[in-house]
Amino acid sequence: MSAFGETGQNGVCKQRPFICSILDPNAWFKPERLHPQVESLIYWRDVKKSGIVFGAGLITLVAISSFSVISVFAYLSLLTLFGTVAFRIFKSLTQAVQKTNEGHPFKEYLELDLTLSHEKVQNIAGVAVAHINGFISELRRLFLVEDIIDSIKFGVILWAFTFVGAWFNGMTLVILAFVSLFTLPKVYENNKQSIDTYLDLVRSKLTEITDKIRVAIPIGNKKPVAAAESEKDK
Repeated sequence: MSAFGETGQNGVCKQRPFICSILDPNAWFKPERLHPQVESLIYWRDVKKSGIVFGAGLITLVAISSFSVISVFAYLSLLTLFGTVAFRIFKSLTQAVQKTNEGHPFKEYLELDLTLSHEKVQNIAGVAVAHINGFISELRRLFLVEDIIDSIKFGVILWAFTFVGAWFNGMTLVILAFVSLFTLPKVYENNKQSIDTYLDLVRSKLTEITDKIRVAIPIGNKKPVAAAESEKDK
């Protein structure tokens, strides 16, 4: 399995894909659906590694929100280049003094295969197309009111987004999403039982309210279970 994950029919990810693990918030709270590397990072299995990735990512995002992307890229690249050159010189001097021949200090990374195979590119394209098609179909269903309740819910979400857009800009939302990626899954794992209890209560209330609305507004293809059973009894 590649880092990009395996794909099933229609390019849909079927087993712990790396990219889909990050982009799918539902998978964040189900470790078995995550790519092993993603699961290890966001659940802080290795605190040192997760801390480095989280800190570096957060600093980069904050820098991008304050400066131009080009400036951030240039400064980070210069900092990385300075570090690698200094380390290379240090290792060369150490080998000269100790009269050892350990080879290039970055030999392991220089020999790492970073090429994109035709299969990987096809997998990525298949995943992207599947998600785009699903997204477009869902938008069509909601805007053309296939189910009035779902369209009303969508309208409420859009209305809430108008306030979110007034409070935060896009970069702030990206930073919040990044912080949530590294905090919410671990919090859920440590308090899974109590959180699930409250979530079940909320779901049952929402289902009850939705069924009442469907009975009051009998428009759409979907019918509540209670209404369907009553029709059968008649």
